[in-house]
Parts: sequence; structure tokens; C-alpha cells
Amino acid sequence: MESEARSRQTRRAWALSAPALFLLFLAAAGPLMIVLVYSFLLPGKYGNVEWGFSLDGWRGILYTRDIFDGTLKLADAHLTIFWRSVKLSLLTTIITFAVGFPTAWFIATRAPKARALWLFLITIPFWTNLLIRTFAINEVLRNEGIINTVLTRAGLIDAPIRMINTDFAVLVGMAYVYLPLMVLPLFAAIDRFDMRLLEAGYDLYASRLAVLRRVILPIVKPGIVAGSILVFVPSLGAYVTPRVLGGGKNMMIGNFIELQFGQGRNWPLGAALSMALLMIVMVALLVYVRAATKGSNPHG
Repeated sequence: MESEARSRQTRRAWALSAPALFLLFLAAAGPLMIVLVYSFLLPGKYGNVEWGFSLDGWRGILYTRDIFDGTLKLADAHLTIFWRSVKLSLLTTIITFAVGFPTAWFIATRAPKARALWLFLITIPFWTNLLIRTFAINEVLRNEGIINTVLTRAGLIDAPIRMINTDFAVLVGMAYVYLPLMVLPLFAAIDRFDMRLLEAGYDLYASRLAVLRRVILPIVKPGIVAGSILVFVPSLGAYVTPRVLGGGKNMMIGNFIELQFGQGRNWPLGAALSMALLMIVMVALLVYVRAATKGSNPHG
């Protein structure tokens, strides 16, 4: 009787969740399937696709065809864009962690009322549109911006330092935009940290560096991994920040995909690039799940 009741309850639960699952498939998996199909088709002359099977889209990720003799050669520009995207995403993750960890530790060790105020201040940037925040960084870094103006009036430089339209500007912009996504998971992990472990470490004559490396970091590891993934994944596919601060010269994967669907009129290549980016994100998420599971297992 209990097994029959459990079976009826399971069937009922599936029936109740069927509409939501159908909408999820229609809104998420459906468009992805269309992109996947497009990646195996022929590019149209004026955009769109032609219905004919081809691997040129996937081949175009790493190789390009010579316009004169039709031979394949390594697509150096594509690899440069991929490398720049991965490099800037990793650097953004490192910078946000270096700034976010002390910030999260400071907030977690405040009094409850002060802690709520600091968390409120951390979440304020989310109230503003991403494009507006990016233009704010542009006003700080451009040749006539705040930094160059202050340095020039102070007599420290004779000519403005070129920061805009560089990888440095993109890095600063992404670090600023995604910093709250690192601080909040770190705060959640540090807030559960038992401060008596610090006293135990110092009682055993451990140095501050040893306590940080052997006590604090292993315990807050799930928060570090979660924050790193929350920063790395959107940084890898960033479009607005590289477009505004990079000026179109410092292109990343997101900008390159948009170019294929726009001026490039090569939808299969754009679809293949989109699926390749999705695969990279899936690998990062799998690494996150594995690391988080290992970090939460006391016997791991």
C-alpha cells in the first residue's frame, strides 16, 4: 500500500510539474536546439542560413579558408580572441577575489546592524543598468576622464595616459561590474565561519599566513568556488563592457559572435561559436560542482 501511494504521489508530482517543464524546454532548450542546428548548415548570401549540411561553421572556429586557393589555415585572429577572453576572465576572477575576500571578511566581522548596511551598499550597483555602469567607468578612464584630469592638474603627467580602448580598460570594467558577485558568496561562507578556530590556530603557534592558508581558506572554499564561477562565466561571454571600453578593437567571444550574426553574415559560424562558448561554460560548471562537493565533504 505504501509503495502504491508513493507511486501515485510521484505521478501526481510529475503531472503538476509538466507545464513548467514544458515551458522550460520551450524557452531554454528550444532556442539552443535551433542554434545547434544552425551550426551545421550553410551560410546564406545575405545572412540567415541555407538548408544544407556542412561542418564549415565548426571548422571555422579554428580554421579559415584562403580566398585565393581555398586552402585551410589556422585562424590566428579567432584564437587570439579566445585567448583574450579566457585571459581577461581569469584575471577578472583573480582581481575580484583579491578585493572581494578582504571586503567580505570585513563585512562578516561587523556588528549585525553595520553588516546589514555594508551589504546594502554592496548591492547598490545592481540597481543600475549594466550599460550605465560601464559608461561610468568610461568617464573615469578616458583621456579627459577623472584619473587623467587629476594627474594632469597635479603635474604628475604632461599628456593623458591612454587607458581606454585597451585590455586594461576592459579588465577594470569587468572587475568593477562583477565584484559584487564575488563578495556575496564569500560573505555567506565567512559568515558561517567559527571564529574560535582562529584562536585555536594561534594557540598552536601558527602564523597569520598559516592560519589563512590551512584554516580559513579550506573552510570558506565553497564560497570561493561559487564566487569564482559567478564571475568567470559572465566575464567569458561579456558583450557590453568589451564593446564600450574596448572600442571594438579588443574583441571578446561575445562581440565576435555578434559580429558573425551582424556584419559577418555567417550565422553557422556564429552558432558554432555560441555552442563552443556554452561547452566552455558547462565544463566550468562541472568543475565548480566537483570542487564544491569535495569542499563540503569532510572526508574528501
